[in-house]
Amino acid sequence: MLEAFCPMHVVLDKTGHIKHAGPTLRKLMPDETVVGKRFLEVFELMRPRSVNTMAQLREVSGQRLRVRKRCAPQTILKGGLVNIETEEVSVINLSFGFSVMEGVRDYALTSADFAATDLTIEMLYLIEAKSAAMEASRKLNQRLQGAMIAAEEQAFTDTLTGLKNRRALDMILARWLESGRPLVVAQMDLDYFKRVNDTFGHAAGDHVLQTVARILVEETREGDCVARIGGDEFVLLLSGALSDKKLAGFANRVIARIEKPIPFNADECKISTSLGFAPSATTAGLSAETLLVQADTALYDAKRRGRAQHRVYTPEMDLAVPPEKGDAPVAEQSDPPN
Repeated sequence: MLEAFCPMHVVLDKTGHIKHAGPTLRKLMPDETVVGKRFLEVFELMRPRSVNTMAQLREVSGQRLRVRKRCAPQTILKGGLVNIETEEVSVINLSFGFSVMEGVRDYALTSADFAATDLTIEMLYLIEAKSAAMEASRKLNQRLQGAMIAAEEQAFTDTLTGLKNRRALDMILARWLESGRPLVVAQMDLDYFKRVNDTFGHAAGDHVLQTVARILVEETREGDCVARIGGDEFVLLLSGALSDKKLAGFANRVIARIEKPIPFNADECKISTSLGFAPSATTAGLSAETLLVQADTALYDAKRRGRAQHRVYTPEMDLAVPPEKGDAPVAEQSDPPN
């Protein structure tokens, strides 16, 4: 009867030796013969702490016991003891308690290892159901988070070139200015780009824009920002207080690479560019919009001087008359680079 209703029981004689052990308890110690050994030799009594002998153990009948296996894994079990005076034996019934999950895992237990009336199986089902629900929720949250990140990334990315778009540029520039970090805003557009579109088609124009985007990414540093704000217009945020000499070197490298003919099918697309720079040091306390306007003013001043030029903004440039809409810049009216 004890085998069926208490599969984790032990029967102790009056000296504390194990006379019988339930099938599940024996499964916890497959390499050890527990019958014939002293109970306190097989298990460490954790509660009550004052018990050190079988006589003392018999006196705690009806109290809660907490024991730990001495052999590995040192599973902690809970139980209770009942003395059967007529037979001069004591019966201790043990269970896993909250460690049931570890017990099932460590000893490969199944429902057959528990009493039919034991709520452990139902608890295991509930735990498994909860774990499955939590795992499903975690995966759903991961998918939603991934979709949200992808949507945010798409909202801030120019789909043609993979660069930042105007929305991202405005946000990054505002954050940089708020932090007080020095930077240089560079504005540029492409000379002869309209001619490429008219001559070879919009597919060629898209290829040119993608090539220019790759060049700008390669020529800038990891902490810089490269954005396409529309058409053939690009804005760069260059981190740090850069000297005019460094800006000139950067501009010359970019111009030289962009002026190299860009192969497209059997044709070659020839373009050029000019750049206008506006260091944040010259606009302390001014808005991002003002800084962008000054970079655009410097770009206009560069284009007035011909193609493949660069200029750093100075207040004197504000006196120049800006071009009317529809007017072609000087560089666009001349021939493309050879």
